Amino acid sequence: MKKTAAASVVAFVLSIFVTGASCAETVRHYVFFNMERERIAEPAFLAARSLEGAQLKYTWKELEPERDRYDFGAIQHDLDFLRSRGKRLFIQIQDASFDAKTILVPRYLLEDAQYHGGADMEFEDDEKTPAGWVARRWDPAVRDRFHRLLAALGRRFDGKIEGINLPETSIEFGESGRRFPKGFTPVAYRDAVIDTMKALKRAFPGSTCIQYANFMPGEFLPWTDRSLLRSVYRSARALGVGVGGPDVLPYKKSQMGNSYGLIRSASARTPVGMAVQDGNYEHVDPRTGKRVTIVELLAFARDYLGADYLFWCTQEPYYSKELMPFLRGEGRDPVSSLEPSGEVALSADLKVRRLAP
Repeated sequence: MKKTAAASVVAFVLSIFVTGASCAETVRHYVFFNMERERIAEPAFLAARSLEGAQLKYTWKELEPERDRYDFGAIQHDLDFLRSRGKRLFIQIQDASFDAKTILVPRYLLEDAQYHGGADMEFEDDEKTPAGWVARRWDPAVRDRFHRLLAALGRRFDGKIEGINLPETSIEFGESGRRFPKGFTPVAYRDAVIDTMKALKRAFPGSTCIQYANFMPGEFLPWTDRSLLRSVYRSARALGVGVGGPDVLPYKKSQMGNSYGLIRSASARTPVGMAVQDGNYEHVDPRTGKRVTIVELLAFARDYLGADYLFWCTQEPYYSKELMPFLRGEGRDPVSSLEPSGEVALSADLKVRRLAP
């Protein structure tokens, strides 16, 4: 390898390698503590200067315990604490669960007939096994209540929090239509997602807004394309709402065929937030047959998807043994890895491959 080529490789590695107080310049790193919000007090998190802040999850039912009575005390507490430690807060408002025993919408939605049950059960692909509950996002009455929540949150926190994201668009009722809830159609659902993005942007013009948009019911790209997911991305761009989603899974076929290409195309015009979730640290790159490294997750999110925000989950042992040491800059310095021949000798966990276009 010529010295000029080696220098280019070193420059690329340095651009994604974290040393001391800095991370990749174009990515803002957050820890996704999920509902374990008390963990924002952990010394390791607070001491990591490369971590801009925390992404925390709050459920609809805890934020609106009674109709028109909002309780934002938990958000305010977490915001105040993080600010006092020089960190920022990114919030996720959750209206769907992945547990058949857990419903995350306020009780009044479940009890008042005008909301048609307030939430509906999701099912696995077999259309028999319960997979959780989701708010009736497509129901105008339920959606109006959620928009009121967003407006109230915006009045209190717009411009004070770094950003707010809505959970993934993917919901599961099967393809046959037998499990479709009352009033649900894929097109009505698409329109509801776009309507809620408008409400989110109205409520938070001064903070980053992101809609997680990974899959849409009623299609699976590229084989079944009804322009449902594509129209969500077109609307997000027009509204100035960011996009992204859960799961950084480099080159996984299902994601590559659905959201990843749309995220990549949108990244030049809108903010992108990607969540490294449970299981992502264990992902096997289909091109190599090897488990991905932290560097490879970061490189794919930043250089392929164009991520502005990375929300790292706390799955162990990867969080403590791989992510946090990386963010503290405890890995091998690639500059000192230059061999006399001019070639770059990188440790196994720092190998960087050219990303496919």
